[in-house]
Amino acid sequence: MPEVNRRKALLSGAALAATGAAIAPAAATAPATPPQEQRRHPLRVHVVVFDGVEELDVFGPLQVLGATAAMGFPVAYRLVTGGRPGTVSARFGTRIDVPDAFDPAEADVLVVPGGGFRLRNGPGIWAELKDGRLPRLLREAAANERLTLYGLCTGVVLLHEAGVIRNRPCTTHTGAKQYLRDQGADVRDARVIDDGNLVCAGGVSAGIDGALHLMERQFGSEAAVRTERYLEFERRGTVLVTSG
Repeated sequence: MPEVNRRKALLSGAALAATGAAIAPAAATAPATPPQEQRRHPLRVHVVVFDGVEELDVFGPLQVLGATAAMGFPVAYRLVTGGRPGTVSARFGTRIDVPDAFDPAEADVLVVPGGGFRLRNGPGIWAELKDGRLPRLLREAAANERLTLYGLCTGVVLLHEAGVIRNRPCTTHTGAKQYLRDQGADVRDARVIDDGNLVCAGGVSAGIDGALHLMERQFGSEAAVRTERYLEFERRGTVLVTSG
């Protein structure tokens, strides 16, 4: 099971680009091709939000998706709810208007953020588990093997408690790792884990790393490097690939 440290490779690639030299694709990454040649339809990404969701868990990946799309790569993204559309209040009070509900037939990737892990009686993942609608949606979505579930931060706890992860390798926020291990989860100490149609990232800012990895996996290293450079964000840690 290979561990890939992306930061050094990508920074080296960025340095080469700055000098005008050609960037050779990484061994595990397909060469970048013009966006219109990569897939006939856009990569459709839904980001599910709920009361108590962590702001950066939502807007970090959303920034990656939007920037990649703005550079001409075929990404279509939207915020969705697990129930009725409406206004969501995030953990620190940000009000988010969400016009759509999740429809698995219209998505290729479902991003599941976290929030409220330590608030058992407040809004967040535990309230969503108690309500039951979002966990049921996640289980139904996981039955579609063509849909990639991307859990980040304590959204991974939500996925596990919903019965989606089971014995598959995962990671989560450092403050929740022991909880998941106590529940029998196969928790690894990697910043991002790629297990095919299940991708997990660690806490809060690691959601940006995971989203960049998804863009690299879909569109090649050039897309990830360009987006990372635009964000002025340096990925760190390892991507642990446990599938294929």
